[in-house]
Amino acid sequence: MALLVPGALRQRLAAHALPESRVDAPSGWVEKAAKVAQPFVRLSLPEEGWERSPLRTRFMTAGWRHASAPTLYFAAKTLLSLLLPALLAVLAWALSADAPGGAVGRGWLAALLGSAALGYYLPNVLLARTAAARQRDIFEHLPDALDLLTVCVEAGLSLERALAKVAGEVHLKSVVLAQELQLVLMEMRAGFSKERALRNLALRSGVEDVDTLVAMLIQSERFGTSMGDSLRVHAENLRGKRSMMAEEAAAKIALKMLFPLIFCIFPTLMMVLLGPALIQLGKVMLPAAGAH
Repeated sequence: MALLVPGALRQRLAAHALPESRVDAPSGWVEKAAKVAQPFVRLSLPEEGWERSPLRTRFMTAGWRHASAPTLYFAAKTLLSLLLPALLAVLAWALSADAPGGAVGRGWLAALLGSAALGYYLPNVLLARTAAARQRDIFEHLPDALDLLTVCVEAGLSLERALAKVAGEVHLKSVVLAQELQLVLMEMRAGFSKERALRNLALRSGVEDVDTLVAMLIQSERFGTSMGDSLRVHAENLRGKRSMMAEEAAAKIALKMLFPLIFCIFPTLMMVLLGPALIQLGKVMLPAAGAH
């Protein structure tokens, strides 16, 4: 009991542990998994040019920026494209042993090819959905961040100090946007120019409105125009666009609900309403038809 129950000193040390130690703990497992999956990467990894391909940009957009992310991604494509057909083949063999005449094995080749294609493109779907969710998070919380950035700039702060303030406050609503702004600040402190750091932000996010914002900030910085007015107008435009997208999604609800109503709810409702009447009608009409 004394060994299992943490003492007061260990509890205090765990409470004041450094964030780096908590972050680096799971990365060791990721590196081990990447090392194990390294032999399977060569079957899916392109021989040349992938580092400058749109896929690498998609990795940044999805937030998969760990050094082992490409290794795990291509290894998953290889393993899934091999394991799914293997599992399907085992299942087909087990069913064909019980089926008369080998009826299960008629379209087994097409099923194996389909499962291999599904396993190969399944990581692509996961990557696209992760990137889309991250882009939507940035788009939805960008107007609020711009409002705070406008207040900071009009209060007399420089762009770098204003971004630092916004990154420290916006993480309560959007961790993704706060991480992107922190990366911009880190690049500026590492010696990157403001223009390059902001353009890298637009490239990483993959959001069209962020690209427009970056162009506006660069032009305001270059020509000396009022950055506060530009940020205010851009925030209002983004807020209007967000409202229009919400109204569009609400208008599509009626059409999306039409198919479940027609194919699921209406047949059940008709069965409940007309079922007893049809049963009673059958009880009355069948004896009369038998008598004639």
